[in-house]
Amino acid sequence: MPSSPAPAPVETADPLRIWFRFIRLNRRATNAVSLELKALGLSIPQFDLLSTLTEREGMSQQELAERLYVTKGNVSGLLDRMVEAGLVERRSIPGDRRSNALYLTSKGRDLANRGIAAQRAYVMRTLGMLPAQDLADLERIVLAWRDQARAEEERSAANSR
Repeated sequence: MPSSPAPAPVETADPLRIWFRFIRLNRRATNAVSLELKALGLSIPQFDLLSTLTEREGMSQQELAERLYVTKGNVSGLLDRMVEAGLVERRSIPGDRRSNALYLTSKGRDLANRGIAAQRAYVMRTLGMLPAQDLADLERIVLAWRDQARAEEERSAANSR
């Protein structure tokens, strides 16, 4: 395993440079996983939809859109194609004639599990090769960054009201 580069001195750490590195790393990892999913016949949006339903079936299209951070309209066409392909099914929600609950078919669950396995294998070949302490530090940093991003989102929402 290649050794990690020495960290920059604290006083020269530049949040913008770190941001760009993070974005580039995200693109590289997304492209690599995308190629593996493509071999299974899945796009990233299709995989996102299927893997989200492995976590919690029975959600509405609106709930699914919120979990995927897209609009209900954006997920509609994708969902239609997934239903047509026999990967997802819509079931009526008793007492709600306008919404359906979404469930994976056995074919959809199998494909989702294969995609998750491909993603897990990539993560273990890359991120999983880092020393345990680096992983713990990275998790702590990512969670702190997430908390800052959530707080900023809440401030922005409050200011726009």
